[in-house]
Amino acid sequence: MTIRDVARAAGVSLSSVSRALNGGKNVSARVARDVAEAADRLGYQPDFLARGLRTRTTGMVGCLVSDVANPLNATIVKAAEARLREAGHLLVVAGTANDPARERAAAAQFRGRRMDGMLVAPGSSANAEVWREIAAAGTPVVILDRDPLYEGNDARWPAVMVDHRAGAKAATRYLTGLGHRRIALLTADARMRPSRERIAGFREAFAEAGLDSQNAQLCIQKSPMDFAQADTLALLCSEARPTAIIALGTRILAGVLRAARDLGLSVPRDLSVLSVGDTDLAAAYTPPITALRWSLDDVGRAAAELLLQRLSGDVGDAQSRALLPVDLVLRESCAAPAA
Repeated sequence: MTIRDVARAAGVSLSSVSRALNGGKNVSARVARDVAEAADRLGYQPDFLARGLRTRTTGMVGCLVSDVANPLNATIVKAAEARLREAGHLLVVAGTANDPARERAAAAQFRGRRMDGMLVAPGSSANAEVWREIAAAGTPVVILDRDPLYEGNDARWPAVMVDHRAGAKAATRYLTGLGHRRIALLTADARMRPSRERIAGFREAFAEAGLDSQNAQLCIQKSPMDFAQADTLALLCSEARPTAIIALGTRILAGVLRAARDLGLSVPRDLSVLSVGDTDLAAAYTPPITALRWSLDDVGRAAAELLLQRLSGDVGDAQSRALLPVDLVLRESCAAPAA
């Protein structure tokens, strides 16, 4: 089976088939669809090694996140993979658990396998020079909701950001509007941009409301996948226990809900709970959890688009940054504090 057979079956030229299979420019959606269907029907498999030698590309894109099992990361990766697959690229995903050594090892493997581009969510600034060297060598790197890695946050570094500060501020304002004065925020490593921005928005809302900052209680988890049950139990057993908790909607939220259950506290009668991230747990819990929501699909697609622009060389005036909004989804887990 050859590319000529695919061209004959799709009713298009050899060059059209080549561009469609290689993710090239100037291919209409109809031609791309017809070529894909013909190739699938005929069982045609491109020779990626030969294509790589000819085009000096591998057709592979690396993706690095802290934890591939984190539902927030998983949705982003899924959306990015779908868009990149449409363009003829294979996404290769690695998890680092925010370990700088694992991150360096993954970066070295991506580089050694000559990935055409990379989507990365660095765990810290520890390996900033590694990513700068990769980008300087000509491999496009797009940042996933982390601080840009050039000194001075150089705007040339493409990145997709989420407006976590505005989201945390909206959540805190909502709770203070219900009458809550002691609120706890349970979030992940404060060195990373999402948590740092949430903490800033949380504190700003307290300051704007003229509330005692001592009642804005922070509880930092090592990882967004950590269980926070023990920390929540300690908070809820303290003299100045919070009447509301804002928690990252992964295992941290699960730990909060388990702690409330262990103490016999009813949500929202005894404790208001708000999720950062509209995960399956937040939506399916009884009562459903009020949540901060941003489009994880949009994060993945936007990151893929930024990378594809750079892979095609068609950057020009193309967007280099995207800041995605966060919405507050009201459900049944928050109420005025008990008298």
